[in-house]
Amino acid sequence: MVSWIRPRSRRTEPERRGAIEDFVVITGFSGAGKSQAMACFEDAGYFCVDNLPPEMLSSLADLFRHEGSAVKRAAVVCDVRGGSYFEGLVRVLDELVARGTDYRLLFLDASEEVLVDRFKETRRRHPLAPGGNVTAGIHAERALLEPLRERADLSIDTTEMSASRLRKVVADKMLKAETPGKLAVTFLTYGYKHGPPRDIDLAFDVRFLPNPHYEPGLRELTGLDRRVIEYVEASEGLDEFYDRLLPLLDYLLPQYVREGKSHLTVGIGCTGGRHRSVVIAERLARIFAERDGLVVDVVHRDIDKPPRRA
Repeated sequence: MVSWIRPRSRRTEPERRGAIEDFVVITGFSGAGKSQAMACFEDAGYFCVDNLPPEMLSSLADLFRHEGSAVKRAAVVCDVRGGSYFEGLVRVLDELVARGTDYRLLFLDASEEVLVDRFKETRRRHPLAPGGNVTAGIHAERALLEPLRERADLSIDTTEMSASRLRKVVADKMLKAETPGKLAVTFLTYGYKHGPPRDIDLAFDVRFLPNPHYEPGLRELTGLDRRVIEYVEASEGLDEFYDRLLPLLDYLLPQYVREGKSHLTVGIGCTGGRHRSVVIAERLARIFAERDGLVVDVVHRDIDKPPRRA
């Protein structure tokens, strides 16, 4: 989920001084994807600093504003790894404006369950839980972060996002394309029984097709397996579906490009997200990968979730 906070005027001077044109401060929960967000800015040519103590923000901004500074765009990660200094970040942000440096604040969030799982997968210790109680660390972090969430220019919930998708969302929402580029299209499959995705632009429900789940020999397979592909592609009504869907997408995608959109997510949903949606998304990806001006990928959100027993 991506949330915009209503813009506020931070400037206290008639004009912003110095060479810095865009100063982005990245914060949020540990494990929510701040490193991936920073990598997106780094790829765009920003000067990037990770794990900067808040007290050093003003000094760094002064360097950027100094006559002769070559840094015009910068992104800095400030989070609870800064220890006791992190509590002063709100005050430091106010000081930035008072000293003539405007900024944008990017806040990254995720559900508690997902944050705990991410720490388990990486075997990292939470910075506020040196004893290993990740849940306690997340609760302590939440209290520190709440004032910053309210100040955010952009808040992104990364609960259901892969690293690559997060970078695309950050680029779409935070980076202004200097020249018209290719539209990045992601075909995202999902199962309605697991809940719809939070951040899709278009959604198509393919549960009208026969469900391979009810075929004992196909249930344990996925839409990447040949037998399931053949079963779905033999479905009555599928050709008529493509006859209507393909012209619709051919019409819509250029419209989004004209509106300046750089990334579009097309959701394809079925019951479990393992069979029908996967077959159709893979076929759509092959078709649109041949279209000029598009960069296409496929994400299967629920394909690895075990099928429900009949």
